[in-house]
Amino acid sequence: MQQLIHRIWYQGHQAKWLLLPLSGLFWLISTIRRGLFRFGLKQAQVLPVPVIVVGNITAGGSGKTPTVIYLIELLRQHGYKPGVISRGYGVNIDGVMAVNHHAKACEVGDEPAMIVARTQVPMVVGASRVSAAQALLSEFDVDVIISDDGLQHYALGRDIEIALVDGERRYGNHCLLPAGPLREGLWRVNSVDFIINNGGPAYDGEVLMTLEPAPLCQINSLLHHEFSQQDSVVAMAGIGNPQRFFSSISQLGYKVVQTVEFADHQAFDAKQLNALSVQHSLLMTEKDAVKCRDFAQSNWWYLPVNAKLNSEFDHALLSRLQQVAQTKKGLSHGI
Repeated sequence: MQQLIHRIWYQGHQAKWLLLPLSGLFWLISTIRRGLFRFGLKQAQVLPVPVIVVGNITAGGSGKTPTVIYLIELLRQHGYKPGVISRGYGVNIDGVMAVNHHAKACEVGDEPAMIVARTQVPMVVGASRVSAAQALLSEFDVDVIISDDGLQHYALGRDIEIALVDGERRYGNHCLLPAGPLREGLWRVNSVDFIINNGGPAYDGEVLMTLEPAPLCQINSLLHHEFSQQDSVVAMAGIGNPQRFFSSISQLGYKVVQTVEFADHQAFDAKQLNALSVQHSLLMTEKDAVKCRDFAQSNWWYLPVNAKLNSEFDHALLSRLQQVAQTKKGLSHGI
């Protein structure tokens, strides 16, 4: 199914014409919903600290999680105390839940588990990002909130919007869901503060982001297994764009004997992954690795990546953030 969707959205498959009536219905519902906020029939919740939303207008992965991690580190370097909120995709959470360092992906979502494992940032997940943000402010000492996804979650007031675009796939066939990958029309990117292009080539007005690989990490480091660059690997990925990962590890010189695609956010079956790693090491993304910590074998590895953006973006973001913080200075956390 995932491969068929990819062909429809990005390779001109004619099945999109059958789905266009549903895209029309999607457009109508989303337009009405935006209109309720635009005309004041619904109110966005304004928070007393700056809110940065990191999202996209397409379904599927475009590099939001590495961007969030980059922002956490950037803000800390400049004296801010960031916290993060997220939906916790794929999990059912009653209310909101704080994410601790040992949180399981099946409880809080794979991306929140990965973000906190990497950064130890204060983080709260929940279906309502407003409730998650309010809990974050009441339980932790934070002065900036980063929303991991949520560009279309208009109930949450925001001060800075960052939209990610996949530099290779961009916006596909430019159709709304389900005929295409768009959550909103292309007009939406004209209203955000920054457009970050993951991988390039970057168009005018876009900030180029590259993902730099780090050395491989063993998922279960207690098992003490050595990895050699000459080892053959089975590469697996359950992310929005698995081919990007497969291309990256091939370019890095790893000897890939098989690639296996899973659906984005998919929970993994230990027996199935064990079968993949009988004769070869298993290599996966960091987001996939957090779902395998409880049953990882000694020859299972993940490839960390770090986002890299230019200093002009850093300066522009920090300047905008300082303006917002000054405007909100003195507001209480009781809002």
